[in-house]
Amino acid sequence: MADEEQKRIFAKNLNKYISLSNKTQKEIADAIDVSPQTFNTWCQGIALPRMGKVQRLADYFGIGKTDLIDEKSDSNTDHYYLNEETREIAQEAFENPELRTLFKVARDIPPERLRAHIEFMKTLKAQERGESDEGC
Repeated sequence: MADEEQKRIFAKNLNKYISLSNKTQKEIADAIDVSPQTFNTWCQGIALPRMGKVQRLADYFGIGKTDLIDEKSDSNTDHYYLNEETREIAQEAFENPELRTLFKVARDIPPERLRAHIEFMKTLKAQERGESDEGC
């Protein structure tokens, strides 16, 4: 594959995950320890990061490196989570900033286990905020 094509694919995928994360380029650049200027060249398809930085980005977003470097079809047939219900629950957790740590779970987790993890995390967050929970 041509270098320019690889840059385009990477930039498209990176921008998708930036958008999904609701973070700024600067926030992500700081988190993975690169300059905002360098990060921006990746977003624009001007340059490609080295594999170590690709791994740091993948870890940051809770995805695999291939999610950043491989061309993805626009269809919804290729999801990280193998079970559709689990994928929907995971999306719900992803959209809640307090629950994003759950993205480190295995992709084949049964939906009922993922739901239990989410409820546990919600309980911990409520306790952290000093909210009482009669069930605890």
